[in-house]
Amino acid sequence: MAGSSRTDDSPFGRWWRHVDRTTLVCTFILIGFGYILMLAASPAVAVRIGASRNMFIFKQVAFLTIAGLIVVSVSMLSRRAVLRLSLVGGALMLGATALTLVHGIEIKGARRWIALPMMSLQPSEFLKPCFAVVTGWLLTQRRVAGMLPGMLVSFILFGVIVLLLKSQPDIGMLTVITAVFLTQLFVNGLNLILVGMGFAGMIGAGVGAFFIFPHVRSRVERFLHPDVGDHYQIDTALRAFGNGGLLGRGPGEGRVKDLLPDAHADFVFAVAGEEYGLVICALIITVFGIIVVRTLLRLIREDDPFVVISTTGLVTGFGLQAFVNMASSLHLIPTKGMTLPFISYGGSSAMSVALAIGMVLALTRQQPGGARAGSGFVTTLRHWRSV
Repeated sequence: MAGSSRTDDSPFGRWWRHVDRTTLVCTFILIGFGYILMLAASPAVAVRIGASRNMFIFKQVAFLTIAGLIVVSVSMLSRRAVLRLSLVGGALMLGATALTLVHGIEIKGARRWIALPMMSLQPSEFLKPCFAVVTGWLLTQRRVAGMLPGMLVSFILFGVIVLLLKSQPDIGMLTVITAVFLTQLFVNGLNLILVGMGFAGMIGAGVGAFFIFPHVRSRVERFLHPDVGDHYQIDTALRAFGNGGLLGRGPGEGRVKDLLPDAHADFVFAVAGEEYGLVICALIITVFGIIVVRTLLRLIREDDPFVVISTTGLVTGFGLQAFVNMASSLHLIPTKGMTLPFISYGGSSAMSVALAIGMVLALTRQQPGGARAGSGFVTTLRHWRSV
């Protein structure tokens, strides 16, 4: 395969030669785990709510198939095309996120979803990768063009997103996007003291959320004080890990899926721990780690600041989302309803994460002789200024 690909000058052959195949394979390993764990976790949940036993399985098979196609198709794009996709997609998803405040579906007191046939769309999930790429472009325009106030525009864009997510409210997504933005500012060369002030501001905002939002206060208090509130879900998840031990109880032998309402989504990692044991859980963590670390290592050899900053933001959001889900299941942090990328049930989650990984693969793909992303926009801006 490798030998033949060197002589294959078709678009697919060129893509295969230059794409990061390790990250691509790891992505499809996670998609494979998503299929397996959905077979294990979802039937009991579906029966419990009175739906067809295979409803979640059929839906997730479709979602993950679409996700795989998104990964491959987006990874074939040029860097300039990734930027255009992010600009257009980001504008659409920003408008859709605002629309949720008016016409969104309210679930558990939050308006984050728009009803579509066969699924509910969470626009902020898609806004996250688009924001990372657009911010990466804005922050580098001062070096390339010298006329676009990219830093100011990026802060204004971030402020608009903060207001929208606070209004839904979606504190978890807001935290992830804020962490992505601060990481990108740090990589762009912002003074470490200012970055520290930004993270201090995040902590202050978290304290404010504790007093403003009852659901945030409830989760933090239950995490800090074992004798306060209902601990049924996290206690059940921890027992599942204990029951699984090193090698697990075996496929289909777990009990946590029969007890937890979100066993197929927020607590799917507990299902993996009970049925397949510590070994498989460690493998899942390792695969996530390989994707994050390998991507960051590839950026060391990259000389395009747009690629470095954008990809850092994308992989930060991906890794942080995985950490929050697994750490919540293990009671290392307060519980937060955040999906495990490619493994938890959810169409918006699977497809938005696929979009992010596809962008990572496209941006880190070797592109000999290619123009830097955004150079076409720079030329246009210079033309406008000279008119």
